[in-house]
Amino acid sequence: MNILALETSTEIGSCALLQGQTLIERLCPAGRSHSETLLPLVRQLVDQAGLRIGDLDAIAFGAGPGAFTGLRVACAAAQGLAVAAELPLLAIGTLEAMAEASGAERVLVVLDARMNEVYWGAHVRGQGGWECLEPIAVGAADQVRLPSGTGWRTGGNALTAYPALAARLTEAGLTVLSDLQPRAGAVARLVVAHNPRG
Repeated sequence: MNILALETSTEIGSCALLQGQTLIERLCPAGRSHSETLLPLVRQLVDQAGLRIGDLDAIAFGAGPGAFTGLRVACAAAQGLAVAAELPLLAIGTLEAMAEASGAERVLVVLDARMNEVYWGAHVRGQGGWECLEPIAVGAADQVRLPSGTGWRTGGNALTAYPALAARLTEAGLTVLSDLQPRAGAVARLVVAHNPRG
């Protein structure tokens, strides 16, 4: 399968192309808007692979939760490309994609929701893929529920935005993944995981 994925739910935007087992990913340049940089990056990525948009099997995007403006950029770009080329359009949850990118088996993902709130979800990898133990929640940082059991990891930009949350999770024994952010490569891999027969 040839899968193009877009992810712009935070300040770190990216696009990725998954061709079989080969993944190529590009980050949007820092300091410039995703709306300005995403589509030129997509064109470079597809050209580098020697493909046209019509050669793809599907286009996916990170569907949130996240920053509304960023989510709108990825959704609109993915929808425009998919409709023009008559390709399937797939929405992948941002927190699940972060769990996929973590390399962990049990991960509590925490994203800054702004306005002194946090999105969070506790994800466990099973034989059928990722399971979120409870519905994804949003609330004040001190309301983040700690998952039971051991071996948990945690990551996301809420840990930087709310140092008291990071301290509480660390004290509870969770291992912090300091560089865990939403990435298009994980979105692309989840498309294949959700559709193993293509």
